[in-house]
Amino acid sequence: MLAFGPQMKSADYLATNPMGEVPVPEHGEAIFTEVAACRAYLASTFPERRLSPAPGTVEITAYHRWMLFAAGPCETAPTNVSLGLHVPDSPQAQGRSGYGLLQSVIDTLRGILGDGRDYITGNSFSRADVYLGSPIQWGVKFGCMTLASENGEYLYRLTSRPAAIRARALDDALLSSQD
Repeated sequence: MLAFGPQMKSADYLATNPMGEVPVPEHGEAIFTEVAACRAYLASTFPERRLSPAPGTVEITAYHRWMLFAAGPCETAPTNVSLGLHVPDSPQAQGRSGYGLLQSVIDTLRGILGDGRDYITGNSFSRADVYLGSPIQWGVKFGCMTLASENGEYLYRLTSRPAAIRARALDDALLSSQD
């Protein structure tokens, strides 16, 4: 397992993942990168774990929509704003950005999470929730996103899951061992 740090930019690692990012899971002979691809692959490869809705359901459409929304607008908008890189000043610039304004992303999340659903695809947890929850938590932590009550309730449901608590404990242990 590769720890977060300088070794991610080593020549050997960059040969596997030119972006020098983690994760880079291996499954058999397959090596793949990009968080959304990893999560989608694992969910489809291990359907018995119920990490994604069943094929042919309405929920699977929402799953794919929100996985890509998380990978695009929900990750990019708060990152760009936090870095001072993007505040489109015209409708044309907003159209070229791929997400318009951070406020559009926030409004979209408030709308979908405010419709009474527990999770992004409906009432069942999926990998889309893990992926979407990450940039929302990041945006809140760094002050780029504000939450309406439905967003806070959604994040609470995600972060209070036993698997999320275990993952945070593992992350915290890894970080403390690197100090």
